[in-house]
Amino acid sequence: MPGTEADHRRGRARPAVREPVRARTPLRKLFKVASVACGIQFGWALQLSLLTPYVQELGIPHAFASIIWLCGPLSGFIVQPLVGHMSDRCTSRFGRRRPFIVGGAVIIVIAVLIIGHSADIGWLFGDRGGTKVRAIVAFVIGFWLLDVANNVTQGPCRALLGDLTGNDPRRTRVANAYFSLFMAIGNVLGYATGSYSNWYKILPFTVTSACNVDCANLKSAFYLDIAFIAVTTYISFIAADEQPLSHGSSSTSEQMPEHSGHAEEAFFWELFGTFKYLSGPVWIILLVTALTWIGWFPFLLYDTDWMGREIYGGEPNDGQNYNMGVRMGALGLMLNSVLLGITSLIMEILCRKLGAGVVWGISNILMSVCFISMIIIAYLANNADKVANDVPSNGVVAAALVIFAILGVPLAITYSVPYALISTRIEALGLGQGLSMGVLNLAIVIPQIVVSVGSGPWDQLFGGGNSPAIAVAAGASFISGLIAILGIPRSRPDKSRSHR
Repeated sequence: MPGTEADHRRGRARPAVREPVRARTPLRKLFKVASVACGIQFGWALQLSLLTPYVQELGIPHAFASIIWLCGPLSGFIVQPLVGHMSDRCTSRFGRRRPFIVGGAVIIVIAVLIIGHSADIGWLFGDRGGTKVRAIVAFVIGFWLLDVANNVTQGPCRALLGDLTGNDPRRTRVANAYFSLFMAIGNVLGYATGSYSNWYKILPFTVTSACNVDCANLKSAFYLDIAFIAVTTYISFIAADEQPLSHGSSSTSEQMPEHSGHAEEAFFWELFGTFKYLSGPVWIILLVTALTWIGWFPFLLYDTDWMGREIYGGEPNDGQNYNMGVRMGALGLMLNSVLLGITSLIMEILCRKLGAGVVWGISNILMSVCFISMIIIAYLANNADKVANDVPSNGVVAAALVIFAILGVPLAITYSVPYALISTRIEALGLGQGLSMGVLNLAIVIPQIVVSVGSGPWDQLFGGGNSPAIAVAAGASFISGLIAILGIPRSRPDKSRSHR
């Protein structure tokens, strides 16, 4: 019958996953579920603050350091949407999301053990001298594995919060604000750990023939990360009380697209086939997200390296100035996380009064101003007289720390508002929350791939500093702010064109 055939075509064209019916989840339970972000972000903070300097100490040139970070966006491009797709259909008795969260946490533990012991592994296989080739290979394997694990874990975490809040914009914003708050707490603890330089004294066994004091501090910090990941994952797992997918209806087949038997084909069909059904506001959200991350990624990639090179005038493995700058940068990122946490607490009030798009846009313009200020401060640091031991003046260091701290405000918005907007605005598509996060993630990772490939050569073109990439970040964040203010409506989400 024509009607039946038309229905069949629509079923194939528009992905649909029926969510299990569940009672309204108390906010205190959402708070506990979101706590897993603290453990994940603790390790991510260590990764951001210590690993770019560490890879250069292993002998990788500054121009190629950004290539090492390419795995994050590449794995995010493939892994997170695929994991989201799989978790939407997972029929485990533990629920749809929790098996992936726990599996990702286990992989994180393995990855940080490889990274922390990369110098020892290189020594074991014959590394001697300046450039530690075997240690670099071990580090890259662990680093890429860590990025894959982060993507395996974070997508289902966000999706789980979306499952528990349903199509309620306010509760979705609150849940994502909780997630952002715990990210801030994890950042504070992670950056504080990274800025402390005497872990090797507390754990003296971490110092080995291959692993000097700086390496031992990194190794010790990752041991703490393992303990933190285990505790927060357990709390979130117990609190979620997730309902298995198969309990939501009489049969699992009713919940899945007809072509779900061909998993890979279904995944790519759903992921890329959804774009033609997205409404105008959703496309604006994706555009603003992409430009926002063009702004963020150069900063997140080079923050402590910028402090060590541009402010303290140091170079890796050349005196103490660079390491002093890296530790000061970690302190700045800890202050950044304090403001991130404070902003997360008031974010719902701001969004309710001004609108999420306006709040997002203002925060991105503030981000642009901060990046421009970083360029100015770097210029002043390079041209001002140094004090004793060739270190910058207290005023220059204080100004850099203030900028790092202020950037916590727009970072809190970036970690929360886009996810809440997407989670509620594409509900009409019938997408599962996992695949929804995968769609948004494409707008994050594609710009990151561009920045990872281009930022090192771009900086080298202008003399090898970090300021050229920061200048691009300032421009992108300013444009994204204007688009968010002018283009994202305050009204409730429009229905998808596929439902008109």
